[in-house]
Amino acid sequence: MAGPREVPVDPERDAQFDKAFALLTELVDFEEVQRQFPVRENAVYTVSLTLWMLVYQRMCPDASLEAAVKKMIQSKPSFLPDNKRVREGTLSSNTSTYSQARSRLPREAVEWLAQEVSQSLIQAARPSLGDRRVFVIDGTTITLAPETKLRERFPPASDKHVWPVALLTVAHELASGAALIPEVGAMYGEQAVSETQQISGLLKQMPPGSVVMGDVAFGIFGVAHAVASAGHSFLFRLNKQRFQSLQKKARLISSQEDPLPVWSLTWQPTKDNLSTNSDLPREAALEVRLHEIVIHEELTLWLVTDLADDSQTLSDLYHHRGDVEIDIRNLKVVLDTENIRARSEPLFFKELLMSIVSYNLVTQFRRQAAALIKQPPRRMSFKRTWTTFREFLLSAMYTEPVGWRNQYVRALSYAMLDKLPLRPGRSYEREAYRWTPKCNNFKRREPPPHE
Repeated sequence: MAGPREVPVDPERDAQFDKAFALLTELVDFEEVQRQFPVRENAVYTVSLTLWMLVYQRMCPDASLEAAVKKMIQSKPSFLPDNKRVREGTLSSNTSTYSQARSRLPREAVEWLAQEVSQSLIQAARPSLGDRRVFVIDGTTITLAPETKLRERFPPASDKHVWPVALLTVAHELASGAALIPEVGAMYGEQAVSETQQISGLLKQMPPGSVVMGDVAFGIFGVAHAVASAGHSFLFRLNKQRFQSLQKKARLISSQEDPLPVWSLTWQPTKDNLSTNSDLPREAALEVRLHEIVIHEELTLWLVTDLADDSQTLSDLYHHRGDVEIDIRNLKVVLDTENIRARSEPLFFKELLMSIVSYNLVTQFRRQAAALIKQPPRRMSFKRTWTTFREFLLSAMYTEPVGWRNQYVRALSYAMLDKLPLRPGRSYEREAYRWTPKCNNFKRREPPPHE
């Protein structure tokens, strides 16, 4: 059985890690937060400690509140305040105080932490298209706890179902794999939103001049116009019908440098586009190119873009669009985000954001392990890397960077072994997870009797 590999000495990496460790307590101005949301002077569950425990729970989805409290007592992380009960080792394992701390934790602090982590990882990775970053967008759903208020905010699919359904539109940066804070809305009901309506919040999180890539659900004028108006470029797939409709109005501009057929078009909104999007100017227009790329006899890509790159470059780039589907499955299944059982909307959002933080931390850990063996990050198993990260790095907390760094290097030595085997001859490219339906046959919670 293979043992851990030796991690090469890298003073620059160590210095960067020490800086990153020091920044952990600087990501959120905890003193300012606690001035805005004061707690008792002798309180144990400060904002920083509560954040750490939330990360622990999302990294270990089977960890109950009791398990998180006992892990905190056993680990004694550096976030613990100078409290008499902490010094004397008489801290209670009762979960009620931690539960209250989670409820009063400011959502703004969690959002800032999630934002800082994702942006730091994105900036550390080399852009995917020259000096431009590429973001892959997609939509997914998760079901929530069958609570009355959650059902009102995120109605189920029908009256026959009890599980509230939330629609998430996500964006992952291609080079780093880092996830942005998703946009969340209702999938059903009077306040239902679509994936295309949710992208404005994601566009604001992207660096200027990014490239947004999506499948046929996003290949419509309204989305392309929103992307361009936000200062980004787009590469969307079209269905055959929409492509042929646009092609009739386009001008063929293929050249010897790009032998595949390419058309130029001034794309304008249709009457239907204008009627369904009141914010869309009637004079709106986009200068785009249409690409028809035959992959094989059963697959043809019809792409629309405002990029000037050749068909082969765009085809190679779009080939990675499926990566986001694996990322979503890793977030939902491996980290068990699809089973968040928070009983209120505020706590649901906090746990969702901490799931994004946890996902991004594991993604960065995987990138570092992959770099040490000169492999693409996606060649490494996310699930196995996550297990290594959890067992080695969440088992204890260190008050000094050197202790944490030594444990981190040890964890990396094992993560370098978490490589997926090559399977030549496979007819599919994406990972697959078994889908398990949720059961609706359970006793409903009865309201308490009135006094």
